[in-house]
Amino acid sequence: MIDIKMMTTSFTAILLGLAALIYPLRYNKFYLLNAAMIIGAAYFFENNYFRINNIFTYKTLLLFLMFWLGGINLTTFIAYGVDKRAAKKKAWRVPEKDLHLLEFLGGWIGAWFAQKIFRHKTSKKSYQYVYKLMIILEIIAIYGLLKFFGYH
Repeated sequence: MIDIKMMTTSFTAILLGLAALIYPLRYNKFYLLNAAMIIGAAYFFENNYFRINNIFTYKTLLLFLMFWLGGINLTTFIAYGVDKRAAKKKAWRVPEKDLHLLEFLGGWIGAWFAQKIFRHKTSKKSYQYVYKLMIILEIIAIYGLLKFFGYH
């Protein structure tokens, strides 16, 4: 009998589906790191703690959101660290649009910690303006989704 990991399979399909549908995600290497962390966490949980037989439950949705927020904030923090290190070595830099995309996808808390710890991107006014805009746009997007799904 084949042992199918429902949560791992569904999370993989969602994350790779998003990358296929949303053009900027395809080329953002850090998004792929985020997807790998979420899929790895789902696989670990399914093998060690519990098995999900139905992916259409609140438990699965909450796990996905928990894995997503943890993964995207850690990924954003890592991206800032990579960019800071590259800036010091005058090497290839992480494009600002990639950093802003990670912030918009929920990584703005990781970005805030990275800015404080690495002292990176804090004095550039134009960057800070777009960073704050990403936070506002994410809040608007979440509000729109909640309203769309009937949660006021």
